[in-house]
Amino acid sequence: MKMTVPNILTLFRLLAAPGVVLAFVLVPRPYADWLAFTLFVGASLTDYLDGYLARKWDQISRIGTMLDPIADKAMVMIALLALAVWSPLAHWAVIPGAIILFREVFVSGLREFLGNVAGTLKVTKLAKWKTAVQMVAIALLLAQGAFNSNLGMAVFGMDGETISAILDGREEDPLDIRGKVFRAEWGGVVGITLLWVAAVLTGITGWDYFAKARAHLGES
Repeated sequence: MKMTVPNILTLFRLLAAPGVVLAFVLVPRPYADWLAFTLFVGASLTDYLDGYLARKWDQISRIGTMLDPIADKAMVMIALLALAVWSPLAHWAVIPGAIILFREVFVSGLREFLGNVAGTLKVTKLAKWKTAVQMVAIALLLAQGAFNSNLGMAVFGMDGETISAILDGREEDPLDIRGKVFRAEWGGVVGITLLWVAAVLTGITGWDYFAKARAHLGES
């Protein structure tokens, strides 16, 4: 494998995928949430950068072309696994996450069956939007886990009446509990909403890909 900059970025994205899970296994929260968030966002940014640099510097390689979609899918799938296990909103994320995972497995199997023909089926702009929304939704939900952990640490040892008084404005808020509640709640609302949007786009683009592939499946 020729170690060009685009290939190094692709390898980073591939290795960052299991790093998201390892962060939760090896590092205490909320540091694990922030580490997973940083790895995921950094890897997501390289998704655009490696392709751009490969085209600009004429460094497109067969190994890079092969690894790029694998790294993309590994990053999304493993991050969804981490959310299903460690996110405080796991029960809200599991259904859209399952839709996304089903589509990725289905389309990957379809591409493997089609072989060289798969390269002739054009990727739509909607598919690119699907990927972008997936990345933003997952990043927000990873950050929401950190916000939730920070909130839990801030209110640890407080009784319910004190917390209610702070949230109602009857008590001072030196620990910014109201801000932590706001970030935890709205980070979750926006993140879950975008994950459902990504699931819908995933379903639409998966059906579109299947419809295009039907002519090559050898069935009437």
